Amino acid sequence: MPAVDLRAARAAVRARTPLVHCLTNTVVQTITANALLAAGAAPAMVDAPEEAGDFAAVASAVLVNMGTVHARTAEAMRLAARSAGAAGTPWVLDPVAVGGLVYRTELAAELVGLRPTVVRGNASEVMALAGAGGGGRGVDSTDSTDDAAKAATALAACTGGVVAVSGEVDLVTDGHRTVRVGGGSALLTRTTGAGCALGALVAAYVAATGDALTGTVAAHAHVAVAAERAAQVAHGPGTFAPAWLDALDAVDGEAMAAADVR
Repeated sequence: MPAVDLRAARAAVRARTPLVHCLTNTVVQTITANALLAAGAAPAMVDAPEEAGDFAAVASAVLVNMGTVHARTAEAMRLAARSAGAAGTPWVLDPVAVGGLVYRTELAAELVGLRPTVVRGNASEVMALAGAGGGGRGVDSTDSTDDAAKAATALAACTGGVVAVSGEVDLVTDGHRTVRVGGGSALLTRTTGAGCALGALVAAYVAATGDALTGTVAAHAHVAVAAERAAQVAHGPGTFAPAWLDALDAVDGEAMAAADVR
């Protein structure tokens, strides 16, 4: 992906301040909101079924994260996804821990049928969603991004959108083109909510750029570059998390253009 596209994507988020409607899990709401604010976007945590559909229609983008799903939030997710689709609002599905539990796996399959703009998950989640695996160990992947490459391509063809697989080297595909994003830090995997926040940032970047592949790659690059910077000053996971938020704010277009994207 040309560096100029990454530079332009970073500028677009700052200039447009996309409003991201987050239906996300209770564990990660704070870090998700703070990551969006640091990047230059605006968060909204509207998860009541009575409001989710209406708000999805007016937001810039929607995140549906299945981390702590139950009957009430599941209905809000369905309503928001349908409303986003009808309004032409981009929406991101993060199928947390699918494969191992029947209820969330069936819900995830239903949401895939509503054609998310982007599906973002770890390798085991993506493989389970594509019918190519049984899921990982809870939220932890037991597969690599290379293992999930074929499943990601098939899933993208099914949804007509983009599929992003997080791992040591992230993989992003629209079913025809595949981009890999390296860098980052292992400390991301020891920070609660970092992956969930990435899903929200994908939503923000897709809304700001108007291009699902470019926006998804740019969000992954932003997170990776910020993680590298944070790891240089952190003493461990406790100091990494705030340093990462500071770095998300500080990363500019030039830093994005130098990201390990191939």
